[in-house]
Amino acid sequence: VQLQASGGGLVQAGGSLRLSCAASGRTFRNAAVGWFRQAPGKGREFVAAFSRSGGRPYVTDSVKDRFTISRDNAWTTVYLQMNNLKPEDTAVYYCAADWALILSSLRNGDAYDYWGQGTQVTVSS
Repeated sequence: VQLQASGGGLVQAGGSLRLSCAASGRTFRNAAVGWFRQAPGKGREFVAAFSRSGGRPYVTDSVKDRFTISRDNAWTTVYLQMNNLKPEDTAVYYCAADWALILSSLRNGDAYDYWGQGTQVTVSS
């Protein structure tokens, strides 16, 4: 399984981007799918995820009023809609997936088996 993250770019503060994560060879049905980010000089940070049940989305508090995670009905792509972007959102954004992840590990990047290559998001002030 390979994950492909896309949609990053350069945007001014207050702008929006939508990131996409697609899997080759498998759909995301029954998978936990998460978005993480890593800013320069900082550790990896959980942003948002769907658990394996695919129901309720989980979004970290620092972005929950601006970011939304969603998926298509065919379970082929998971999106991260980012609105009102701020310079502190600048990071490489990664999607990750795991078909056996337990709920308690949803925010733990080390627990995911599959990772995309990352997409750069740069927000200028």
